[in-house]
Amino acid sequence: QVQLVESGGGLVQAGGSLRLSCAASGRTFSINAMGWFRQAPGKEREFVATISWNGSTTRYVDSVKGRFTISRDNAKNTVYLQMNSLKPEDTAVYYCATSRGVMATTPQRYDYWGQGTQVTVSE
Repeated sequence: QVQLVESGGGLVQAGGSLRLSCAASGRTFSINAMGWFRQAPGKEREFVATISWNGSTTRYVDSVKGRFTISRDNAKNTVYLQMNSLKPEDTAVYYCATSRGVMATTPQRYDYWGQGTQVTVSE
């Protein structure tokens, strides 16, 4: 079993920044790729970013490239999502998840999920 707890969401004006954190416990954290997804009301869960087990490789959805940065600290069992230049269309509940193995962009490739943290970007 793995427990994931996200934090750092909130309300921010367009152009602002937020840093999300995802703390993991219950299983060896460092052996799996991790990912961030988001889900806006009435929409499907969307891939945002993923990071390899050692942090050396990252991948992003096109809409956040250059604005978001995923990172991890295996010593702290934590993965981060730094979000800059936020836009209203970034408004969603953000979830972190553990991959079943390597980096992936589809939710089906992830087995454990956090409860989500709300990010709201106002005009």
